[in-house]
Amino acid sequence: MTGEGVDCSILVPVLNEERFIEPMVAAMRAQRFDGELEFVFADGGSSDRTREILDGLARQDPRIRVFHNPRGSVSSGLNVALREARGTWVARMDGHTVYPAEYVAEGIAGLARGHSNWISGPQRARGHNPVSRAIELALESPLGRGGSRKWSPPARNDGEPDGEFELDTGVFGGVWRRQTLLDYGGWDERWDKNEDSELAARFLRRGERLVCLPSMSADYAPRDTLRGLWRQYRDYGRFRALTARHHPTSMRRSHLIAPALVADAVLAAAPGRVGTLARLGCGVYAAALVASGVQVARRTRRPVDAVLVPAVLATMHGAHGVGELAGAVTYGPPWAALALAAGLRGAAEALAPAPQSVWAPSLH
Repeated sequence: MTGEGVDCSILVPVLNEERFIEPMVAAMRAQRFDGELEFVFADGGSSDRTREILDGLARQDPRIRVFHNPRGSVSSGLNVALREARGTWVARMDGHTVYPAEYVAEGIAGLARGHSNWISGPQRARGHNPVSRAIELALESPLGRGGSRKWSPPARNDGEPDGEFELDTGVFGGVWRRQTLLDYGGWDERWDKNEDSELAARFLRRGERLVCLPSMSADYAPRDTLRGLWRQYRDYGRFRALTARHHPTSMRRSHLIAPALVADAVLAAAPGRVGTLARLGCGVYAAALVASGVQVARRTRRPVDAVLVPAVLATMHGAHGVGELAGAVTYGPPWAALALAAGLRGAAEALAPAPQSVWAPSLH
């Protein structure tokens, strides 16, 4: 049941956001929306002053509501916030991300047009130190984006962005009707990462369209160390493998490149012809990294930021590949997804796992 006077609930999972929480809330409160908003925070047990700051802000603004997320993950935090939401619509927002002032209004208008039950915007990296600026540049290159369309809108011949376009499971947040998310069972809490992609796979399985609007582009701050970037992409890879196992059609062929690169690097230590071919592959890959760095350096106003681009790309690919391989070991190989990637549709249908119920204890 929706709360009296609340049109849209902003769902925000947080953990240890002391440095960013006040400007983040200020940006959220700056939404230009002809309706009533509420901001539902789910704190995963922050060890810094995040909860104290949020509680203080809640005393100043009754639209801010703060709840405990005992399981501590992003997916459980989203479910806690969804459970407590009172709006007809809900929008997901994350820390370290700046959303345009019309994000909510544009998303709800998109839902009202009836073309989709999930409206989102492109994700744009905006760096703040040498490593994060190199990540921003890397994500502007084909080697950084991979096959995902969420990073920027497609361009027309005149260079101006087109209108809405469709996504696969590579999505970034979004706006929904609250009842739609409840009908889908919320976010599956077996996914600590890649939770939006798993939810998107369920939408696509029912024939839904995932619509992305360029006007909803949001800027996020990338990791500021290579170690942090490695952990981020390793976790993405691990849970991408889990998503592919349960939702075979979610795997793009490009998802296989990173684990193939890791396997090639391991085989490079082997003797004989196998090792020689693997080392040749490593050389070609290294040349591609350098070429990508040179290419982005020519486009940026700060060419020095491009120096780290090869290292950033190698970290992304290596971590994602290691994560995918680890996920295949932990959760089992995604045989049906691999069969689809190989064009063996009959084998994929035979190997496809039975659909399973969404596990969302924090929602109920």
